[in-house]
Formats: sequence, C-alpha cells, structure tokens
Amino acid sequence: MVEYVPMTKKGFNKKKAELDRLDNVEMPLIAEKIAAARAEGDLKENAEYHAQREAQGLLQAKINQIKGELSRAQIIDPNTLPRDQVCFGATITVRDVDMDEEEVYTLVGSGEEDYDTGKILVTSPLGQGLLGKKIGETAEIPAPKGSYELEIVKIDFSFLDAD
Repeated sequence: MVEYVPMTKKGFNKKKAELDRLDNVEMPLIAEKIAAARAEGDLKENAEYHAQREAQGLLQAKINQIKGELSRAQIIDPNTLPRDQVCFGATITVRDVDMDEEEVYTLVGSGEEDYDTGKILVTSPLGQGLLGKKIGETAEIPAPKGSYELEIVKIDFSFLDAD
C-alpha cells in the first residue's frame, strides 16, 4: 500500500530544489573528494577516503528518501478543504486541558515543517490526533507516558491562503 505524502505545491517545489542541489552540487563534490583521497595511495589505511565514502552513502540515502517522498507526493489544493474543521494547512490554537496553556500549530506537509515556529507534519501523531476536530472539541493525543488532551480553540487557514 502506497502511503501518500501530503504537501502544497510550494513544499513540493522546495523538496524538488533540494533534490536537485544534492544530486547536482553535493554529490559531484563528494565524488571529487573521493578521487583526491584515492590518489593518495593505500586505501586500507586512508581515513579521508573512508570518510568521504561514508558521506557519499549518507547523501545517497537522503537523495533516495526525497525521491521517495516526491514520488508519493499528493499535492493538496487549498480550495477543496473544509474550513470548519482541522485539516491539512490549518493553523490551530489549542488549549492543553490539564495545564490550561494555549499553543498554536500549523499542520503542514513534507518540506514545510519547522518545529521552532509550530509548523508540524500533518502525518505526525499530534497532527493525526487533531485532524477532523472542530472548535470546542477535544483531541486525545498519544504520548510516550500516556496521553494528553487538547481542546480546539480556533482554526485559521491563513497559511494556505498565503500560497
């Protein structure tokens, strides 16, 4: 079963640009470094050669991951989303029921996440727990030590309208 990766056109283009940079800039640089290290002689005891080969493997893994995300990308059209419930692209103000503190999250797709500014993946446990909720409803979010409840205080779609 193919698991789709929801994202906006902007997020898709950002991922595509990153893939292009990694494939056409970073990978050739590592190949040059490997060739230079290989020219130094005995490969068995050449730490620089082994370090660059490892870096090449890690970079290739990242490239493969991004290619996989792009191949499973599902571009979301903001105009087709309901505006009365939590869904992809919504900015939600929630109140922690136990601590009585408010926080703001925006549910985004791959390539647009930024946890420092509250942009969380819609596919994360928190994002999944909030999906479909309306103002005034409570979501139970699973956590490593049990779960916690968040009440939906406000739903805003200005993030999607900015695209």
